[in-house]
Amino acid sequence: MGIFDFLSGEFIDVIHWVDDTRDTMVWRFEREGHEIKYGAKLTVREGQAAVFVHEGQLADVFTPGLYMLETNNMPIMTTLQHWDHGFKSPFKSEIYFVNTTRFNDLKWGTKNPIMARDPEFGPVRLRSYGTYSIRVTDPARFLTEIVGTDGEFTMDEISFQIRNIIVQEFSKVIAGSGIPVLDMAANTGEFGKVVAEAIDPVVAQYGLSIPELYIENISLPPAVEAALDDRTSRGIAGNLNDHMKWKAAEALGQGGMAGGAMEAGMGAALGMQMGAMATGATNSGPWGAAGQATAPATAAPAPPPPPVEHVWHIAENGQTSGPFSKARLGRMAEEGGLTRETYVWTAGQDGWKKAEDVAELAQLFTIMPPPPPPGA
Repeated sequence: MGIFDFLSGEFIDVIHWVDDTRDTMVWRFEREGHEIKYGAKLTVREGQAAVFVHEGQLADVFTPGLYMLETNNMPIMTTLQHWDHGFKSPFKSEIYFVNTTRFNDLKWGTKNPIMARDPEFGPVRLRSYGTYSIRVTDPARFLTEIVGTDGEFTMDEISFQIRNIIVQEFSKVIAGSGIPVLDMAANTGEFGKVVAEAIDPVVAQYGLSIPELYIENISLPPAVEAALDDRTSRGIAGNLNDHMKWKAAEALGQGGMAGGAMEAGMGAALGMQMGAMATGATNSGPWGAAGQATAPATAAPAPPPPPVEHVWHIAENGQTSGPFSKARLGRMAEEGGLTRETYVWTAGQDGWKKAEDVAELAQLFTIMPPPPPPGA
């Protein structure tokens, strides 16, 4: 084997790229000295493109397939130099593999709120986020406009720029849509299509396209959402006046009448006591209004709270009824609807008792004449 045969065997004769990173967009085939053997085999797989650069000049773009790097397959190379010696000498060039598959599930979102004018709420601040996919459609333009001489270009290096473009176009679409905030959730699909169409001419200048863009959520500030929840709660309650009446009736049915009377009595007593204290504070000085000494005023003792009127429930034939006031029970006793054997109950009483066993009700039967004697 001659020295020239040995040297020719040292040059690259098989060129290919297998990507397992899932985020690499461009990868340069590395070879010390960039020496490639004439007639070498170039394998370009599906989802790839190969860009051939010779002495800084973009020579050709190879789509998926198997190629022999010869002049008949590379017309532009016929104008390049150093192809003498029967086309057997090596040449120094660079080959960039470009990933043309989709890069999916990429995130975008508004860093700052977007100011918009809502027809119902007025000026509002909106935030939004979603996902998008991107792919290289023009490898040569992408290489010259974005990648340059970077030997390994990943999606992270351009995702920030793409997110800025999406947010800019999204802001324009939202601000000019005139759609109420409450109806935006039903139009996120249309928003996504409009934003993607607006972005396409911009990213096409980079050799890219955005096949899909999704808007996952459009939200208001937390304080506005809380106010909106309160408004929704009021809407569910319906008429506020009727709602309050219903709540009061419900509390009454749960034995709240006695408790309400007690609270009213305590409130009245407290009010009278506060009034007496205020009067005593006004006259408590050693001098009267005319500058003469007066005896300290003694506050009158507060009257006791009014007695709490009980209300009663009646149990008959396995059913309960009530509540009834004591006056109503007196009329029922006169009409025969309440007897000594009738079981009654009131708040604070230990279980059901016969009416005649309750001291407060037993007197209802003492004013009534006894039953007539037999045969009278």
